[in-house]
Amino acid sequence: MARLADYFVLVAFGPGPRAGSGEGHGQILQRFPEKDWEDNPFPQGIELFCQPSGWQLCPERNPPTFFIAVLTDINSERHYCACLTFWEPVEPSQAPACTGEEEEEAGERPSPSALVPPSQLFAPKTLVLVSRLDHAEVFRNSLGLIYTIHVEGLSVALENVIGNLLTCTIPIAGGSQRTISLGAGDRQVIQTPLTDSLPVSCCSVALLFRQLGITNVLALFCAALTEHKILFLSRSYQRLTDACRGLLALLFPLRYSFTYVPILPAQLLEVLSTPTPFIIGVNSLFQAETQELLDVIIADLDGGTVTVPECVHIPPLPEPLHSQTHSALCMVLDPELELADLAFPPPTTSSSSLKMQDKELRAVFLRLFAQLFQGYRWCLHIVRIHPEPVIRFHKAAFLGQRGLVEDDFLLKVLEGMAFAGFVSERGVPYRPTDLFDELVANEVKRMRADENQPHRVLRHVRELAEQLYKNENPYPAVAMHKVQRPGEGSHLRRAPRPFPRLDESTVQWIIDQATAKLQGAPPAVRVEKKATVPSGPPMAAIVERNGVVHANSARRLEVVRNCISYVFEGKMLEAKKLLPAVLRALKGRAARRCLTRELHLHVQQNRAVLDHQQFDFVVRMMNCCLQDCTAMDEHGIAAALLPLVTAFCRKLSPGVTQFAYSCVQEHVVWSTPQFWEAMFYGDVQTHIRALYLEPASEEDGPTAKGEVGPAEGGTPGEEAEEEEEERSALDVASEQRRLWPTLGRDTQQELVQKEESTVFSQAIHYANRMSYLLLPLDSSKSRLLRERAGLGDLESMSNSAVTNSMAGSVAESYDTESGFEDAETSDVAGAVVRFINRFVDKVCTESGVTSEHLKGLHVMVPDIVQMHIETLEAVHRESKRLPPIQKPKLLRPSLLPGEECVLDGLRVYLLPDGREEGSGGSVGGPALLPAEGAVFLTTYRVIFTGMPTDPLVGEQVVVRSFPVASLTKEKRISVQAHMDQFLQDGLQLRSCTFQLLKMAFDEEVGSESAEVFRKHLHKLRYPPDVKGTFAFTAGSIHTAGRQPRTAKEKSPSLRTLSRNLVKNAKKTIGRQYVTRKKYNPPSWEQRGQPVPPEDQEDEISVSEELEPSTLTPALALKPSDRLTMNSLVERACCRDYQRLGLGTLSSSLSRAKSEPFRVTPVNRMYAICRSYPGLLIVPQSIQDNTLQRISRCYRQNRFPVVCWRSGRSKAVLLRSGGLHGKGVVGLFKAQNAPSPGQSQADSSSLEQEKYLQAVVSAMPRHADAASGRNTLSGFSSVHMASHGKWGSIRAGGRSGASNLGVDVGSRLAGKDLLGPPQPNGAPSEPGFLRPQRAALYIIGDKAQLKGVRPDPLQQWELVPIEVFEVRQVKASFKKLLKACVPGCPAGEQSPTSYLRLLEESEWLSQIHKLLQVSVLVVELLDSGSSVLVSLEDGWDITTQVVSLVQLLSDPYYRTLEGFRLLVEKEWLSFGHRFTHRGAHTLAGQSSGFAPIFLQFLDCVHQVHSQFPMEFEFSQFYLKFLSYHHVSHRFRTFLLDSDYERIELGLLYEEKGERKSQQACKSVWEYVDRLSKKTPVFYNYMYAPEDSEVLRPYSNVSNLKVWDFYTRETLAEGPPYDWELAQGPPEPLEEERPDGGAPQSRRRVIWPCYDSRLRAQPDAISRLLEELQRLETELGRPSERWKETWERVKAAQRSEARQDGRSTPSSLLMSSVSHHRRSLGVYLQEGPVGSTLSLSLDSDQSSSSTPSSGRQAARRSTSTLYSQFQTAESENRSYEGTLYKKGAFMKPWKARWFVLDKTKHQLRYYDHRVDTECKGIIDLAEVESVTAGTPTMGAPKTVDEKAFFDVKTTRRVYNFCAQDVHLAQQWVDRLQSCLSDA
Repeated sequence: MARLADYFVLVAFGPGPRAGSGEGHGQILQRFPEKDWEDNPFPQGIELFCQPSGWQLCPERNPPTFFIAVLTDINSERHYCACLTFWEPVEPSQAPACTGEEEEEAGERPSPSALVPPSQLFAPKTLVLVSRLDHAEVFRNSLGLIYTIHVEGLSVALENVIGNLLTCTIPIAGGSQRTISLGAGDRQVIQTPLTDSLPVSCCSVALLFRQLGITNVLALFCAALTEHKILFLSRSYQRLTDACRGLLALLFPLRYSFTYVPILPAQLLEVLSTPTPFIIGVNSLFQAETQELLDVIIADLDGGTVTVPECVHIPPLPEPLHSQTHSALCMVLDPELELADLAFPPPTTSSSSLKMQDKELRAVFLRLFAQLFQGYRWCLHIVRIHPEPVIRFHKAAFLGQRGLVEDDFLLKVLEGMAFAGFVSERGVPYRPTDLFDELVANEVKRMRADENQPHRVLRHVRELAEQLYKNENPYPAVAMHKVQRPGEGSHLRRAPRPFPRLDESTVQWIIDQATAKLQGAPPAVRVEKKATVPSGPPMAAIVERNGVVHANSARRLEVVRNCISYVFEGKMLEAKKLLPAVLRALKGRAARRCLTRELHLHVQQNRAVLDHQQFDFVVRMMNCCLQDCTAMDEHGIAAALLPLVTAFCRKLSPGVTQFAYSCVQEHVVWSTPQFWEAMFYGDVQTHIRALYLEPASEEDGPTAKGEVGPAEGGTPGEEAEEEEEERSALDVASEQRRLWPTLGRDTQQELVQKEESTVFSQAIHYANRMSYLLLPLDSSKSRLLRERAGLGDLESMSNSAVTNSMAGSVAESYDTESGFEDAETSDVAGAVVRFINRFVDKVCTESGVTSEHLKGLHVMVPDIVQMHIETLEAVHRESKRLPPIQKPKLLRPSLLPGEECVLDGLRVYLLPDGREEGSGGSVGGPALLPAEGAVFLTTYRVIFTGMPTDPLVGEQVVVRSFPVASLTKEKRISVQAHMDQFLQDGLQLRSCTFQLLKMAFDEEVGSESAEVFRKHLHKLRYPPDVKGTFAFTAGSIHTAGRQPRTAKEKSPSLRTLSRNLVKNAKKTIGRQYVTRKKYNPPSWEQRGQPVPPEDQEDEISVSEELEPSTLTPALALKPSDRLTMNSLVERACCRDYQRLGLGTLSSSLSRAKSEPFRVTPVNRMYAICRSYPGLLIVPQSIQDNTLQRISRCYRQNRFPVVCWRSGRSKAVLLRSGGLHGKGVVGLFKAQNAPSPGQSQADSSSLEQEKYLQAVVSAMPRHADAASGRNTLSGFSSVHMASHGKWGSIRAGGRSGASNLGVDVGSRLAGKDLLGPPQPNGAPSEPGFLRPQRAALYIIGDKAQLKGVRPDPLQQWELVPIEVFEVRQVKASFKKLLKACVPGCPAGEQSPTSYLRLLEESEWLSQIHKLLQVSVLVVELLDSGSSVLVSLEDGWDITTQVVSLVQLLSDPYYRTLEGFRLLVEKEWLSFGHRFTHRGAHTLAGQSSGFAPIFLQFLDCVHQVHSQFPMEFEFSQFYLKFLSYHHVSHRFRTFLLDSDYERIELGLLYEEKGERKSQQACKSVWEYVDRLSKKTPVFYNYMYAPEDSEVLRPYSNVSNLKVWDFYTRETLAEGPPYDWELAQGPPEPLEEERPDGGAPQSRRRVIWPCYDSRLRAQPDAISRLLEELQRLETELGRPSERWKETWERVKAAQRSEARQDGRSTPSSLLMSSVSHHRRSLGVYLQEGPVGSTLSLSLDSDQSSSSTPSSGRQAARRSTSTLYSQFQTAESENRSYEGTLYKKGAFMKPWKARWFVLDKTKHQLRYYDHRVDTECKGIIDLAEVESVTAGTPTMGAPKTVDEKAFFDVKTTRRVYNFCAQDVHLAQQWVDRLQSCLSDA
């Protein structure tokens, strides 16, 4: 029983400190009883809560108000303060002195009634009833009654009423009905709820939903559960109370345990800035004060809004619970919604009353909690039963089994205070149960079944609502209340008197009387019905996660079981084969559980001794299991392994045993205190349960596996079965709690002691276990384990330097000074001791261990740790002595001649780098990586050789290497090696040959060795000068002593030549060169010794008398100069000038005036331009002495020189550097402005103008250029027949635009492609250039030529284009490298990321631009205009464009010899800066690698792909050059110009007898040698068309990513060092050593491993190899392949001539049979239909129908072999083409028909070559063959008489031959066949 009311208080207005303000404070006038109750002290602060908005006088009498405020005392008890406030006139003493104004104001207001004098002020007075019970209506009635007695002046003593009210007692719960009367003729009925655990809500929940709506209330619900701050605003206090009460009712069965103030007084508003969560209500008047609260969720009840601040995240309910709850709430609140769309809605349904709706809403939330917490009792650990139950909740297991580990909402709820209260209150196994217990135990299955059936859900909700309603209103027919109320408007009447002062003694006497009576009465103890709380079914996941990749497939579990049984049976090889599959399977939870179960079976009496190999296997599997465990261990895997790691062991030596725990320490789970706590409580529960089970089952009690079940996450099924067999710990506890009161005192004491010692012994056991898993094996090294950070986090409270630094240092390497680093052993021990002590403190205090025991434990822990460290030292010592597991022996790489090892193999793992073929990605094939082996550093390469770690891949050798010189980036990485789980140091080396070595160093490689490797690598990569590169140092170590001497004897003259030349050049260059030039080539102290040249066949006449030169002081060449001249003359560029007929080297006297150009030796001393060749082509009319001045206008002095001339149009191609500020631009800008006194610069500008004029004059067509010349304007307006292959990307241009040059330029830059784009970027019209236009176009940089207006009288025109700078090429190349060789494992990047990265690199866009500009220049040259390419410094993009133009225009450069010449001339002689761009030396290290030459080769590759028959060399040749221009194996691509090469003595190679016997120094020489041996550089498809100009498509969509970037061969490394790439020959199957019969000639080719070209050479290479082999067998000297090839081609040509037909010059013709048919064989699936016409002989009688090219491509093979088919396979009596009418509504089609007399059938095919028969007409079914008539759709050109019909028993076939004669033949043949039959 409880008092209905504890205190009655009368509070009145007391004037405030500021008199006259009308504000005051509350004063308690009287309170009853005056003494506090012992069990319930008087609550403080009532006077604040009576008037939450503050005590204020008011000018009019307001009606009385009522609300209930809630106060919470220090013991979390809630006191309900019912406040009834009414207003009384102020007594004069109280009234503030009014100023005149105030009185006026008061007077102006219209008075509500004449009864009240206008200037009167009213003070509030409040009656307060304080109670611990929440009976709102009863309080309202009682206070109302007191007020009524006072106002109406009833003849009832107020003292009696108040006395009766305070002495009234009622039951708290139990559903009883009690009628009370306060002695004023009143009657009230109080109903108590059935159970007090269910909250009473009246209508508050329903009102809350009405005010805020479903979504808002759900948001508030989640916010309250996840401990956010919630503030309600409303103008009504009662509404605030109701809303807060409603929200709490929704949270049931959880209790809200934070600050709860439904009505907060104004004076206490600062409470809102408290850091703890709260639910508070505030009057809307104070809304402004709540604005600056940043982390408070504000619910405005009057406005119906909920405002969530940006910084607050409310986690939503997990799906599908959220959507289910939402739809259920909709059904309750808006039943009409379901029927809204019905065509015939039923008559209106009766909606529930508000009270009922309230219960229905609560029922929905009750169901929600039941689904959320379903099965929670299976995760309770009962730690103590007596004297009071101690219960813990295994949160991780609960989340894991619900499948909601990631769910933010549930995680926060389980960590919250409310849930902790839920566990301690509801976890108790023996207690009274309520609706929620029933629901969660018995109804979950029903709820799951009802999920998708709304009407059943609604029915269930209504059932629950009934129960909730019944709980609040157990007696439906309540007797009517009878309580007097004041009359209408009574508050306006002048009260007879103020509320009287009551007589305390009377009230106190009534209270004392009642108390005495109660003491005499026997205590009414309501017996609580306690029962065992039902546990319900085991839990299931909320959402069945079917999407897991590793489903619980039985096959996987089978593999795990087999592997373990092989390990324990000692079948190690079998186990090794299965191990990779097991490790993959262990990603799945089921497989991990299976592993723990299987391992349990092999443990006898807590110990299992293994041999070394078994131990290794078991440890690897355990590590694999644990590495996917989170710190929470939600699936109980670590928990199940914990007993196993202390069971499996191996003997290291007598007396020294190593346990598995020393090898599995490095997982995050071991340093997580929550894991240890859950494990500890689980074990304690098992032992406590065993304590109370009957002695019979005692033996198997503790070991009963299932009882750890819920904790350790056994599958729910097993637990259920075991639960049937044996009682769970909760059942045992429940039984014990029931018996407890019946036991004697001593027995109780004994049980408590037993339990306490059980917990204590477990604590000791766990202290040991934790030291096992936390102390590292090698405590001296104390290497920081990654996860050991956990310890640090826990220690961060203690400010020990050790631990705090530890937490932050996880990612750092071992040798940092952090964590356990470099600390003494004791520090490790200290950290572990502190960790264990903290754990012991926590669990022991929670489990009620006595303080003596706890002290004992604290003394014990350091000893345990110390003992364990001593044991570990012995284990560590012995484990080092173990013979190491056989690591694969290091495979030595084969080296090139002259290549030497600098560092012998360091053991490393080669890790996958994102090219997924290597790791068995989507392409299939084995996982070659990761591989285990060694990295070697030689003078030439970095080489990895090793074997894949995956044993299934077999004994494959993996090789990956790249030249040291091609290294572009080296970075240290920390990686997890494949085998072991801890971090290792690694290196990632990236090379510009598109190789990547991502290596993790083996443990045995110390960090010093790794550092030495890096230093050596760096030294080799960046030698101090070029002489340090491999091309110079190769093999020099042995011959260094002798070399200089021999050189001295043999060539004194050359040495002096070299010196003189360089000296003269330096003299003559003068100061201006040095200052003007940005780049100075390095000079060397010792110069090399060039050797004398050998005369070449091509002769260029060198005349003796040279014109007087401004440069050389002497008039004639000195002998040494003459020698220089001879050397210069034999350079590549000179040979090419002669081939092009560009003039000879002669004197001014004998100069042939007819030649427009001449060769000038003006630069022979490299004095004018150091980066140009010695001999240059200039216009005939230009004097040498003016060239010096002209050169000043150009960057790097690179003035315009001719480099090629078109044989057809005689237009020339010139190249130069970009212009300086003056020069042409100045010349155009200020055309005729005479300057006072022309400076030297101006004169050089004029010279320059003259020079360009001379170039124009030297052109054959320049004369007509001035008259009516068109510019580049109308690109597509006029057609012009251009011969040659077309493929350019141009679209139509604007006609007649004024500022044309800029227009063209922007178009070329790809910014403004005009006109409709064509497929493939082909031109919209066949030609776009007008026949007449400028004689010379200058292609320059847009930025440089800005604002230049071309003058129409000039004979040249500027074409400004936007070009990319070298830095853009560098950046683009870096991104391309990243795209092709990502460096991170393939899983981390999405499939589209490669394409995205490729696009972002913009590499293909740059190639597109180059091709586009080149095609433009080709067009201009082809149409007769000359072009000067004048971009940047003239040695990067200029070189690319000029080379491409020549390649596209001149077929000679597309031969092997011509391409070599092109590269030597344009790239080497004209000074492309190979050393600078390739960052060959230390000086260039900062500038980085710029792949200008590689970009050119890529462009050539693109053209080659589009025109495969136009190039003599193969794609391999391009890749070979791409590789070796950076490899430094040859000297060809070293240094920046001919000048530097001469200075180093490189230019003139050693010839004749003096040629050294060692490897070639020149790449060209090597290519020549190799070409003689093998056709690897030769393109068999080479069948050029004469004088062919190529115009490739250049749209990005037509470009292909070069496979040089993406393909690799792991079997042998890059295939470009031919000597290394040729592995041992494959043994043929027939010669098998075991003498078995050969099974197959096939071999498996793995992508990315084998070289496909070698494994499966093309047919011609195979035939040539076969020929060579046969010749060798016959003992004949084998012929060179080239000779054989030439003979075959010649034979084929003569054969073709005899046949009297022309044939393409390709060998592909020779193998084709003599049936001629036009057949397009697709040589490649490219955008360009470059087809080779196979001509096959056909009968004259029939004409073939061309088939589609694609089909032909598919069928071409069958054609080639058709001649070999035997006559038996197919009898063709007669054949030819007929048109056949298809079935009904089908068109006529031409088919190839074969009449077969033998098989008596008429067959038809798609075409002649087709081997697949499309249909057969059996002649046996033919009834007649008759003449026919043409039907619709028949061929138009055919004579009517050529039609005939064949009628069979099934249908009539309509045929049509080509002419009447053929038709007659077919009819005759068919008739004869029929008659023969």
